[in-house]
Amino acid sequence: MQRIKKDDNVVIIAGRHKGTTGKVLRVLPDDDKVVVQGVNVITKHVKPSQRNPQGGRIKREAPIHISNVMLADPKDGAPTRVRVQTLECGRKVRIAVRSGEQIDT
Repeated sequence: MQRIKKDDNVVIIAGRHKGTTGKVLRVLPDDDKVVVQGVNVITKHVKPSQRNPQGGRIKREAPIHISNVMLADPKDGAPTRVRVQTLECGRKVRIAVRSGEQIDT
């Protein structure tokens, strides 16, 4: 089970954007990277095409390594580690180590 998934709120713990909170837009498991909304924004120069007839410069989020993010605690928003626990029914859920809150519903 993945510890960080799409639509999770995460806190950046290292790098230029340290301390920033954002939502995970994409997870790239093959590269161990995540794309976080509003973090690591780059400017990409795009040639004109049928899809984008104007061309120009586009701002978009670039992936950052998954080791530089931690899940935000659902209780207070602070960074927390994640534990995977099995319920009585056999389903696996993620638990925030900091507060003990269940992340998955």
